[in-house]
Amino acid sequence: MNKKAFLGLLVAVAIPLVSYLIMRSLGKDIGVMPRHFIYDTVHSVTKNGKLENDTVWHKIPDFSFVNQLHDTVGWKDIGDKIVVADFFFTRCPTICPKLTLNMKLLQDHIRTSEKVGDRFPRFVQFLSFSVDPERDDVPALKHWADRFQINPENWWLLTGNKKEIYDLSINHFKLGLVDGKGIDTGFFHTDYMVLIDKNRNIRGYYHGLDTTEVQQLARDIVLLSLEKDPNRKGVFAGKLEMLAVIFFITIIGIVLLVYLLKRYK
Repeated sequence: MNKKAFLGLLVAVAIPLVSYLIMRSLGKDIGVMPRHFIYDTVHSVTKNGKLENDTVWHKIPDFSFVNQLHDTVGWKDIGDKIVVADFFFTRCPTICPKLTLNMKLLQDHIRTSEKVGDRFPRFVQFLSFSVDPERDDVPALKHWADRFQINPENWWLLTGNKKEIYDLSINHFKLGLVDGKGIDTGFFHTDYMVLIDKNRNIRGYYHGLDTTEVQQLARDIVLLSLEKDPNRKGVFAGKLEMLAVIFFITIIGIVLLVYLLKRYK
């Protein structure tokens, strides 16, 4: 093997490796995952001889409410889907119709990455909790759903015990509900949409009346759908760079061995 052939082979091996490492580095800055928001505790643990903080993120508790189809549902019926939640009531004359319309846009425009076949986004569940459950019974929720042509397959309008709904909103979603000041008949509610991951951790708050923030929410939903479960690491997790370098060194060794054998012959 002459020197030109040897150098050519080295370049052929080096280019893919260098390209991979560059793309791997740049990939860390492309599509930053939504951060976690609320934690319960922080534990100090020792990993590989180093003291690190292990954060226990707040987990939204289970619930049992009735949806517009008169089905009693809870987190067990959602499974490991990504969740987008908001709070409304059907007699609201101001922000709620617009909030529902923007949620409808999310439901209509988020699709799976499949190019053909069923592209319905089964990886995301929309939840709208009524803050006026005493008057928002199932017929009222059904009427609201029909008005906005809501697909119940992955969007539930929920009613139930008022104390439980308010506890969920204030103490777990950590939403600062504001008084409607007479405009919305004095009910407390908010225009925030809340993004929740598969582990029931809050990953974002977005003003549901702001189209820019709703677009950001759509992008974050897609990003979360690509997020890997940190508790389920693959065999090569965190080892790809090392494997690439080992592969590169092995190829160089093989090339040198072939070169030396041919030279001695």
